[in-house]
This record gives sequence, C-alpha cells and structure tokens, in this order.
Amino acid sequence: MKTPGTNIGFSPGGGISVPITNAFNPFTVADATIPNFFPDGSGLPVTTGVRFRGINDTGPRHEKFTYSDSLFDVGLRGEMGEFGDYFKTWNWEAGFRYSRNEGQDLSVGMVSAPGLRDALLDTDPTTAFDPFLNLTGHNTKAARSRVYVTLHNSGEYELPIGYATINGDLFNLPAGPVSFALGSEYDAPRWTRDRDPLNTTFQSIGSVDGVGARVNRDVWSIYQEVQVPFTSPAWNFGGFYSFEVDFAEREEWYSQNTSAILASGAFPTQPAAHSRYNAQKPKVSVRWEPLDPKWIGALILRGSYTEAFHAPHLSEISPASSQNATGFFDPFLRQVTSAEERVIGNPNLHPEVAYEWSYGSVYSPKWIKGLTLSADWWHIDMRSIASFLGAQFIVENNIPGLVIRAPPAIPGELGPVILVIDPNENLAGAIFEGLDYEAIYILDSTIFGHGDFGRLTATVNGTLLSRAELQIAPDTKRFGIAGEFIPPGFSLTSSLPWNRANFSLFYDGPADTWLAGLDVGAVVHYTGQYEDDNASLTGSPKVNMPRTGGPGDNAARFPFRARKVADWTTLDLIASYTFNLPPPARAQVPGFAKDGGKNVNMKDGKEKNVMPVSTAEYNPCGWRAWLNNTTLTLGMQNVLDEDPPFVAGSFENGYDESLATIKGRFWYIQLKKRF
Repeated sequence: MKTPGTNIGFSPGGGISVPITNAFNPFTVADATIPNFFPDGSGLPVTTGVRFRGINDTGPRHEKFTYSDSLFDVGLRGEMGEFGDYFKTWNWEAGFRYSRNEGQDLSVGMVSAPGLRDALLDTDPTTAFDPFLNLTGHNTKAARSRVYVTLHNSGEYELPIGYATINGDLFNLPAGPVSFALGSEYDAPRWTRDRDPLNTTFQSIGSVDGVGARVNRDVWSIYQEVQVPFTSPAWNFGGFYSFEVDFAEREEWYSQNTSAILASGAFPTQPAAHSRYNAQKPKVSVRWEPLDPKWIGALILRGSYTEAFHAPHLSEISPASSQNATGFFDPFLRQVTSAEERVIGNPNLHPEVAYEWSYGSVYSPKWIKGLTLSADWWHIDMRSIASFLGAQFIVENNIPGLVIRAPPAIPGELGPVILVIDPNENLAGAIFEGLDYEAIYILDSTIFGHGDFGRLTATVNGTLLSRAELQIAPDTKRFGIAGEFIPPGFSLTSSLPWNRANFSLFYDGPADTWLAGLDVGAVVHYTGQYEDDNASLTGSPKVNMPRTGGPGDNAARFPFRARKVADWTTLDLIASYTFNLPPPARAQVPGFAKDGGKNVNMKDGKEKNVMPVSTAEYNPCGWRAWLNNTTLTLGMQNVLDEDPPFVAGSFENGYDESLATIKGRFWYIQLKKRF
C-alpha cells in the first residue's frame, strides 16, 4: 500500500500495510489508517510493517537475458599512384558498416503492485494474499497468479556508419615530406527501449520501474590533419635534431530527436523534442628531440593542446525516468534513511567540452641499454559536464528542486526526504591535474656475450593525482574531490585516490628456440589510501570540510567518525605459450606448364623438350597446422586473495565498486588461434 498520490510505501518503517479486512489478518485493531484511500475520501485501516518473503511462492526472483547481434561491413581501399608520380604516396578508403543489437529481459517472480493491493483487500481466503505465512507456507495458486508476474522488457540499438578517408604526402621539405589526412563520416544511431506496462506505470515491486523511450540522431563530421617535419635526422641543426608539429581539426554537426513521454507520478507529460548543435575543435601536438642520440641517448620532449567535444549518449537525452529505492545519510537530520529516487534524462542536454594540455619527456639513456623513462604532466578543464549526481551527493548538498521533503514533525526544522530527483544535467565544470609516469627496463641476456637465454622486462607505471575540483552550478564555489571516495551514482568519475601504480616483471624465451613462444610474468596493482565519504559519516553540512564541518551550527556532529580507506595491493600471475612451428618442406606436385613443356639446351648442343615440375604445393593440414599460431594462456588474479578495503560510505555493499572487486582469487585459461 502506498501513500495516495505518491509511489512511497505507507508503512513508516517499510514492509507491507495489510488491511484489517484481509482474510488472514489476525489483528482486529488497526495501528494506522491510510487517509483518502477510497473515492469517497474515507481512509483504510491497516496493520503496518508486515514483512514477507515469497521464496516458497515463486522461488528466488531471477532474470533471463537474450541478445541478438548482427553486423554488416563493406569497404574499399586503394592507392592513387596510377594517376601520376605526385600521387604515389596517396591512399584512399571508403566503407559502410551497419550494426544492430537487440535484447530482451524477462524478469521472473516480480510483484504486481495493483495485483498485490487487490489480493490484500480480498476477504475470500481462496483468493486473498496471506502475508502472515511462516517460512514453510505458500499462498494459493489463485493468489499467486494475481500477485506474481513476469515482466517483459526489450530494447534495440542500431548504428549505420559511412566514411571516406584520403591521406598522403603533399610536398617535401628538407627534413622530410609534409603529410596530410582528410576524412568525412556520417553516423545515424537509433536507440529504442520498450518496457513492460507495469514498469512504465511504476506499479512493479522488485523491479526497476521506468518509462520507455525512442531516440535517434544524425551526425555529419569532417576532419583534417597535417604533419610538418621542420627538422629530422636527415636535415637538422644544433638543438633541433628532430622537430615535428602536428595540426588537426574536427568539425561535427548533430541533429537529434526524442520521443514524447507520458506523465508518471510527480512528472508531467514531456513532448517530443528536437535539438541541434555543432562543434569545431583543434588539436596541436609537438615532438622535439634536441640532441643526436649518440651523445646522451634518445631524449624526446613532447606536448599537446587539445579542445575536446563529447556529445551525450542517446539514453542521456531521453526525458524518460527510472525509479530506484535508494539509501543515503541525511546530514541535516543526521540519520541514515531511504527514499524514492527518479533518474531522468534531459533532451536539452548540451555537449561536454574540455580544454586539455600536457607536456612531458621520454628518455632512453645511452649508458643504460634497455632503459626508457617517461613522465607527462596533464591538465584537463572540463565544462558543461553531463552527469548524474547521485542521491547521496544531492542530499548532502540539499540542492533546491532535487530534494523533496515531507512536512516536518517539528516546525522550523527540515522534514524527512521522500523523493530525490537525479536529472542528467550539464554541471558547471571540473578541473583535473596530475602526473603520469613510466619506467621500462629490458634486460637482454645477449649483452653478456654468453648466448641468448631470453629477456626480462620490468615495468613501473602509475598516476599521481595533484588536483581535482568540482563545481556543480555556476553560482556555487568549486570544492576539492581529490583523494576522496566518490559515492555511487555520481557518473562523472570513479573514486580519486592520490596514488595508483602497477609493477610488472615478464620473461620472454630466447629467439629461434622452442622457448621463443614462452611469456611468463607477474603484475602487482597498488591503490593508495584515500578519504572515505566523511561528509556523510561525520554529519558535516559542509562538503568542502567533510571531517570537521564549519564553525558554529555548521560543525560536524560526529567528527570522530572520519576515516580513510586503506590502500589495496593485489598480485596477478600469467603464463602463456605461442606455438610458432617451422613451415614444412615444400612438397613438389607434378603438373604441366601452359605450353606443355619448354626447350632446354643440353651439353651436346642439342635441344630437348623438358616437362616442368609445378610450383604448386598441397595445403598444409594436420595437427601441426592447427597448433601453429595457437596461444595457450593460464593466469590467476588476486593470487593472495586480498579482500577490498572496507568503505563505510558505501552503504550498499561496504567496498568501493569503482576501484575494487570482491571476486577474490580466481584462475582462468584461454585458448586463441590466429589464422
């Protein structure tokens, strides 16, 4: 039973509200009355908070997924040298691809809210629903058929793509040719989602309710790129052994349509919508090698500036909503609670834009053969970010219009949250900065002069996050999110630890031996510690001061609850072998030449007609042919079976789903054949 006019269950502490008139209700006095339940305005006396598990009625709820994929791909490519020597480096390609994905989801054992309501109101024991059964009991067949249903949901996604490209050299400079690439593309994605009528009317229990939708888009794009070598090993001067600049630009034009959405719950009808936008974004990159590698080794300095453009996904621009029951901590009432959440797309969503720059270097020292070091500092300034905020984030910030509260029990205070609206919106922006680094050392056993015993490759790479700031609206201040757990539902980014790194060591067998195909190694993954969702844990109303809150009334109520998520280290092992068998000796096959033979001069000066031997060969077959180019891989992940660190802010399961997994130790085997 729900509160009239809402999708919120009436029972204050959850559970089922059972009418006093129910055929199996053992209570004769109601503990609550649902107001205005009947058309005449009268209320319904009920017993609230009744808990029931329907395992003996239907068995565990489960879902059956069926997918069907189809793909058609055709294309042509060629060279243009036949048009003259100037075009001998020019190549072209054109093609068309059509892909389609269809899916069906059958949700078995779900509950029909209207069917349950009618069965609870029933006074006939043969057809009424009994929620007071013990663990071994089950309802009558007539009652089960009214309450339990199989929901049918389906969807399709199709994507036709046509493209054409051309590339080659325009002219030569002293340092080398100036090359170019030019292309165009047309995409026309279509997305459809059809939901069960119970889902579209938000009348199911145990399933995610939502509205069906249809969205289509047409995208026209062109791009061009020019690469200019100002200096190179073939032509250079002091300080500019090699200097190369790459200029690129892409233009895109979008046109999209969304279907009309019928009214549901608190949300009015949404009419069909049409929108258009376009983008023109450049990219410039520089590669500079100042010195000849013979002096100090290979030193490369590199940098780039990019303006990026990302259109929202089709599902993000549909105004169709989905319903969830979500739990969160309300820092204003200082309690953990739950409420209905509506996740809504936005047909007026704008594309995301980003301004990125990076600079770094790659160095292979002359005196340590096999060592390569690289580091790149990067900066990303994202604007008009399209993202869901997540219920926890919305409630923590008490964003106006997105948090709906019931009337307060005490005048002047906030009431409990009954609805959280999580629309897909263009946020004001975010800034990320950090350092990517990598060190690779390859130890080739041949450098010791005692033969080839294979090689070892050691790699260390990782990311140091320096800065991460988020601004959720133009009239709000930016606040830091670096080094913090990000609550589930916030789709912009995963959690943001300061440090993440990988360490690996691999051995490859010596060439020209049966061990040449052997590859054995180990990988260590490390995630550094970071702050838990301390704004929720401490009850701080200040998200930028999650541990202590602000002064006065803004102080955190439970500052002692602030904590960090522990670091996490896992070990993976992998071994693979690729069979590279030598080709069999060619078996000559008797045959005839086109002219039936040819004349050959013999030692005595006479000519003799010789029947030739064909150069044809039998197709290789047998186990050697099937085994050749076959790779067998055996691996084990999380060898030490390390559990992910506990995250108190992850109310659902107690660990960080964005960075960790609870699969634990597991092994796998893979067989791959290359033809």
